Amino acid sequence: MYTLYYLPGACSLATQVVLHELDQAVEITDKEQVEDFTAINPVGTVPVLVDNGNTRREGAAVILYLLNKHQNTMLPATGAARDIAIQDIMFANATMHPAYSRLFFIAQNINDEQAKQSAFEVAAQAITSLWEVVEQQLANQAFLGGDQPSAADIMLTVYSRWGASFPVDILLGHNTHKMLDAVQAMPNFQRALTAEQSQSA
Repeated sequence: MYTLYYLPGACSLATQVVLHELDQAVEITDKEQVEDFTAINPVGTVPVLVDNGNTRREGAAVILYLLNKHQNTMLPATGAARDIAIQDIMFANATMHPAYSRLFFIAQNINDEQAKQSAFEVAAQAITSLWEVVEQQLANQAFLGGDQPSAADIMLTVYSRWGASFPVDILLGHNTHKMLDAVQAMPNFQRALTAEQSQSA
């Protein structure tokens, strides 16, 4: 069984969904309940995955590790489709995730309310521009990976939920809304949310 360290609603949620999609047993632990989490991950971030005593961290690396280890339809085995799937995962992790992270940084580090709101709006415009890229990619297919959800779709869906915590307008296109709604309706997405809520109760 895997052990996954998480924070409720954080990017670790995507890792848990992927684990369920792979039909893998997982025990989840809220990092806030760990006395010295930096002993597990010196960086202090989630997700952290423990597999047979081996600790793995960094969201994209963890997900790629799981997809390479277990048979699945989310990561093609070879060819151009595999390259595109990896590119989509890296776009989610290295481009969209940091764009949303700016909102958290602004909230925590700017005290002047006018300056804070201005910074929020600039960050939201940048995020909207990234979602326009996603919208274009979804013009002729339901998901980034084609006709079924990919790991990148799951990751992006988790990130999309963060905008509601801030006083910003992030605009999403019709195709993007359909993709996000479909991913959130996945039984394993709901299962992961329920598991986090049960741990927090």
